[in-house]
Amino acid sequence: MQESIDNVKEELKRADHLIYVSLKYTRTVDIIRSIIDRLMNAFDHGIEALLRYAVEKGITDEIPSAPGKRINQVKELFQDVEGIEEFMDFYALLRRISRADFTRAREFRRHVTMTVELEGEKMDINIDLMHEYYEKTKAFLNLVENMVGEKKND
Repeated sequence: MQESIDNVKEELKRADHLIYVSLKYTRTVDIIRSIIDRLMNAFDHGIEALLRYAVEKGITDEIPSAPGKRINQVKELFQDVEGIEEFMDFYALLRRISRADFTRAREFRRHVTMTVELEGEKMDINIDLMHEYYEKTKAFLNLVENMVGEKKND
């Protein structure tokens, strides 16, 4: 469980570097895609920590391997935790963005933009949105640490 939390922190360090160094100097859609992948990996490890915690506490017997099933299981097991459903929906959004076809605009400029089409609607992903997504992922890590940490002391 602690290993999963450490993995989340490592992925966030990598995403931090991509946002504050690589994206600052390179400003390409490829960097934005890399950041999204890092944030998804952080969520994967965080979800794994929550599910390992649930197994350890006897709340569940298994950890599904499919990401969609993991999302549903976390929503079900921790439905009383404020914000968990929103974080799982955000993670699902990241997964949809990652798989979607995209177009590039204004590369090598401050307003580099990756445009994806999700459910028939276009969504522009830029540097400012990446900062917001990064902060949201850090908030998820804090939630996971608090849940696992608080309940360990019980």
